[in-house]
Amino acid sequence: MNIPGKSSRPYATEKRDAKAAETRARLVAAALAILREPGGHMLSLDAVAKAAGVTRLTVYNQFGSRNGLLEAAFDAVAEQGNLASLADAMAMPEPRGALAGVVRTFCDFWMAHDGLGGIFAAAAQDAELGAALAARNARRRALLGVLVDRQGVAAGQAKADMVDLLFTLTSFATFSSLRNEQRDGAAVCALLLPLCDRILSGAADTAPSG
Repeated sequence: MNIPGKSSRPYATEKRDAKAAETRARLVAAALAILREPGGHMLSLDAVAKAAGVTRLTVYNQFGSRNGLLEAAFDAVAEQGNLASLADAMAMPEPRGALAGVVRTFCDFWMAHDGLGGIFAAAAQDAELGAALAARNARRRALLGVLVDRQGVAAGQAKADMVDLLFTLTSFATFSSLRNEQRDGAAVCALLLPLCDRILSGAADTAPSG
C-alpha cells in the first residue's frame, strides 16, 4: 500500500543498487578465483558468468569488457590489501620516512595475497592481462619517482637508476624470491627497508665502476 504523497522509488532504487553491488562483488570474486588458479590467463566474461551462475550479458552489463573486469578485480585486490594507506605514507614530510611507509605497505600487501603468484603467472601468458598489471605496477614506479625527486640527491641517469632499484626491491618478484622457510614476510620487509633507505639517501653508489 502506497502512502499518498510518499514515493517508493528511492527505496526501490536503493534495493536495486544493493543487489547490483552484490552481483558485482560476486563476479569480481569469481574472476579473482579464476586468475589465481593455473590457466588463469583463460579468464573471460563467459568463464566468469559460468563460475558465478549468471549470463554473459550480466557480466558484460557490469564491466563492459574483459579489461573492465580486470580493472575491477585489481581494484578489489588493492582495497582488500589496504593500498589506500599509501596516501598516508606519501603524506609524510620526510622522503625517507615516506619510503619506509611505502615499503611496509607493499610488504604487507604481498604477504596478504599469496594468490598473486597465480595472477602474475597468468599475466606472463596473456597480453591484455600483462598490460593491465604493468599499468598497476607503473603506479608504484611513479610513487617511487616522486620520493626520489623529493629527496633531491640525484638527477638524470642517476635518478633513473635509483627509481629502477627501488622499483625492483619493492616488487612482488623480489618479495617472493626472498621469502622462504628461513625468512618469513616480516623478515623480508626488515631486509628490504634498510636497502631501500640506503638507495634513497644516496649512500648506495648505483653507478658502474671501472
